[in-house]
Amino acid sequence: MIRTIRAEEITENIKEMCIEANHILSKDMEEVFLESAEKEKSALGKQILCQLKENLDIAREDLIPICQDTGMAVIFLKIGQDVHIEGAGLSDAVNQGVREGYTEGYLRKSVVEPIERINTKDNTPAIIHYEIVPGDQIDITVAPKGFGSENMSRIFMLKPADGLEGVKESILTAVKDAGPNACPPMVVGVGIGGTFEKCAQMAKHALTRDLNEEPSIPYVRELEKEMLEKVNKLGIGPGGLGGTVTALAVNIETYPTHIAGLPVAVNICCHVNRHAHRII
Repeated sequence: MIRTIRAEEITENIKEMCIEANHILSKDMEEVFLESAEKEKSALGKQILCQLKENLDIAREDLIPICQDTGMAVIFLKIGQDVHIEGAGLSDAVNQGVREGYTEGYLRKSVVEPIERINTKDNTPAIIHYEIVPGDQIDITVAPKGFGSENMSRIFMLKPADGLEGVKESILTAVKDAGPNACPPMVVGVGIGGTFEKCAQMAKHALTRDLNEEPSIPYVRELEKEMLEKVNKLGIGPGGLGGTVTALAVNIETYPTHIAGLPVAVNICCHVNRHAHRII
């Protein structure tokens, strides 16, 4: 059976999700954030985490943005192959939702033409990733990405001989280079495998994973735990001012790659790691 979904319904959901993600920290992120405040051993680090928590509370209660950089809208769409979209084109519907969300939500418009730097004035176009999946639903994730952390992204085109140790060193290098610029405590998204562009997309998507979910692949699960421990031993700490909580999580996605390569991408997000998720 083919299910029809109106383009206007997609637009409305995207609009609401842009506003939601910029004002309210997701439940999984809030839980991990509170846990980190208990674990932090540095007095200054604890103070900074308490101030960040106060900021999150004010944003939620007063419906003001968590951060002044309300990001570039990144949208992940899983579209059921039994869905028929009626009305506007899908990309147009998504961008209209971003346009309305950033306008009605009074969110900062930060999107410009890359060289002439002329502002588009409505935070479009969004970055949209499409995936066709079985079923008759559309799974939507909206993840506004600020560029303090986005600018700290790295891609390493490793040799196969670099192996797992090379992957670990790449992650630590990216985090050390980011230092305070990514507004720690950070969430570290990692993509391993695929191609140049595939590993980058995986690293970005990894940031949206519910932090209560563990990877199904045993070595990935163990690698996440090991790297979180190593990252937190770097001493960067909350706000980059020293401490034992540099990262809240390390999320890793993998994909088969070519015999001649080992691509690794690291996409770091700040302590709010904004994302909203809905299924329609």
